[in-house]
Amino acid sequence: MDGDERQETWDGFREVVNMAPADLEAWLDTDESRDAGHHQDGGESTGHASGRRIVRIQRTGKGDLSDDDYEHMRKVVGYVRRHLAQRPSGDVEDSRWRHSLMNWGHDPLA
Repeated sequence: MDGDERQETWDGFREVVNMAPADLEAWLDTDESRDAGHHQDGGESTGHASGRRIVRIQRTGKGDLSDDDYEHMRKVVGYVRRHLAQRPSGDVEDSRWRHSLMNWGHDPLA
């Protein structure tokens, strides 16, 4: 990934991830967070694992991020943008849609 691609990914990630690391960590400790998303073999959901990685990325200096980190950041940007476009009607405050997005670092009500 070249410098321009990294910058574009960095900017997109900073745009869509609107939860501070401490807030995201606190969210990930809730039952609602653990229940949201697709679970592989009864284990941790993909989004929950992503949230833990997002916290680590947020706490890592930009210059210390690996290509693999940037690939994950790109995945986060794509996920959040796709799911924002699928917003359900009605009150979403306690919806699985919102909970799933929050696992990916984005609170649509923030």
